Parts: sequence; C-alpha cells; structure tokens
Amino acid sequence: MHLPIVATLIWLLLALLTTACDKTPKIAPLPANAVVLAFGDSLTHGNGAAPGEAYPEVLAGLLGRTVINAGVPGEISAAGLSRLPQLLEQYRPNLVILCHGGNDFLQRLDRARTAANLAAMIEQIRATGADVVLVGVPEFGLILSPPDFYGEMARRFAIPYEEEIVSDLLGDRDFKSDNIHPNAAGYRRMAEAIFKLIKGAHGV
Repeated sequence: MHLPIVATLIWLLLALLTTACDKTPKIAPLPANAVVLAFGDSLTHGNGAAPGEAYPEVLAGLLGRTVINAGVPGEISAAGLSRLPQLLEQYRPNLVILCHGGNDFLQRLDRARTAANLAAMIEQIRATGADVVLVGVPEFGLILSPPDFYGEMARRFAIPYEEEIVSDLLGDRDFKSDNIHPNAAGYRRMAEAIFKLIKGAHGV
C-alpha cells in the first residue's frame, strides 16, 4: 500500500475516534455580553458558603460573562416550574444552567412528577431560544447518584449534562458544609466542573 494512502487512512481513523469520543451535545458560543441564568434551589443559591462564594458567582469569573444567581433555598420543582417564566422574560438569558430536584427527593415527592417538571422547564427554556445545561442532583441513600431520569432527559433533549459533580462533593466531607450542601471549596469545584462542560460544548 502506498504511503500517502496509509497516512490518509490513519488520519480518517483518528478523526472518527475523536468524533466518537466527543459526545457532549453542542451549545451556541456565548458572546461577550451573554447572560447566563443559574436556576435552582439552595445548591445554586450557595447555602453553606459566604456571599460571593456560590457556584454562579465563581462561574461568572471563569466564563467572563454575567451569571445571574436564581437559586431559592427549599424550592421544590413544581414551584421552580412556576417561577421560571418570569425570570426568562426578565433576563432573556443565552444559557440556563438547570440544577433542581433535590428538595423533591428530600420530601420524597413523586419522582415521575419531578422528572415531568424538569422536562417542562427545559421546554420553557428552549422555547425562548436559550440553551440548557443540566446538572444532576443525587438522591440520598447508600450510594449518592442522580436518578436515571436526569441522563434520560439529557439524551432526549440533546443537552450537555454534568452527572457527577454534586454527588462527588456531597460524598466528600472536605467539600461539605453540612449533609446536603457544599462549602466554599465545594462550590468552586462545582463551578469548575460546569465551566469545563460548557467549554467542552463549545459555549466558550
């Protein structure tokens, strides 16, 4: 076989392997004046850390973009679904980071309803033309991991999904302020993981 043909075949194989490994769904690049809406509950608000140490504030510095902290402690997904439209209209974000559901799990609410509420939030966001990044929240038990519906939803809507960071933080006492919230170091790790996901999706 001629050398140029071999080189071409190797190049094609590498290209295919790179494409296969890069499975993160893409989002639109964030312009310099982009607005990112971080939507969720106490994990977004930053309970357990001082003002300015929540993950949205840290992420703003990493992205070099405006990040609105729209976290409400104690909020269940049904209330979040009702609250979201006004924020979408007010801020008209380019990107929404959705991290919700933890209080539903703590209150042992119906998981199917939680999944339906999160799906409806994603549909609301998409209807405005904004992109969505999903962050999985674990159920509490012997093994900390998000319910399967987070991953199923990410595949269904083809959106970037951070599955591990919250579970990892809440499983490591060095990064927790209490049983259900990170500390400042944990929120920084959370911001870094979400930044990496956005970057991998070519948002920056």
